[in-house]
Amino acid sequence: MSAAPQPAAPALRAVVPAPLLEIERVAHVYRSALGEETTALDGVSLAIPRGAFVCLLGPSGCGKTTLLNMIAGFVTPSSGRILVGGEPVQGPSPSRGVVFQDYSLFPWLTAGQNVAFGPRMAGLGAAKRRASAQALLELVGLPNVADRYPAELSGGMKQRVAIARALATDPQLLLMDEPFAALDAMTRAALQRQLLDIHAARSKTVLFVTHNIAEAITLADRVIVMSPNPGRVAADVAIDLPRPRARTGAGFVALYARLADALGAEGTE
Repeated sequence: MSAAPQPAAPALRAVVPAPLLEIERVAHVYRSALGEETTALDGVSLAIPRGAFVCLLGPSGCGKTTLLNMIAGFVTPSSGRILVGGEPVQGPSPSRGVVFQDYSLFPWLTAGQNVAFGPRMAGLGAAKRRASAQALLELVGLPNVADRYPAELSGGMKQRVAIARALATDPQLLLMDEPFAALDAMTRAALQRQLLDIHAARSKTVLFVTHNIAEAITLADRVIVMSPNPGRVAADVAIDLPRPRARTGAGFVALYARLADALGAEGTE
């Protein structure tokens, strides 16, 4: 007598991890000194997984810095919500490191003291924070500047210190607001390479604001194109080129044209 047929095993479903950053229908309206309302962002929704390197690309006035500041906790959305690690953003947090365009180092502190500032505020002992600061300065290629003040450093060196400071609290998310825009082309290229090395070594989730198409393609796994008036997501483009990315390669050139078309500004850098 033949055995009864066995029920088919249930199909296994891949477990999709929850995104680190969730932006849900976020809008921001601000009021001028004359009382006029302007909508800077309208209905922005994004989900970014852990370990991703994402660029926000768009012209001035499209709301990309406003969005970054909301994720950092510096600005409160007019509507919608932002979650990091499943928790609503309700203000600044050490879990979100920020690097600004203008360095924002404390001029009265040495480079080492600037990097150690966050751990100091968190109560880490002096010896441990000095060791951590030195290790981070070595990570960004500045092993010998711990005792130098910001006024003694070049622009590229200041920005390296700012990156080390942002990493000092071991944040889940690294937020970068056009950090290389004020630097010369050679320094900018060198810092782009170093940032990619740090991203690979530390597996940090990076959200990087830029208006430069080539920079976005060079750095990102994914580019979010923002359109202005009000700021909205115009395109979400995966960058699947292997690194390092040659700007003269056919894939790079094709992506440049695609992103320029999405921006509606083929003359953008």
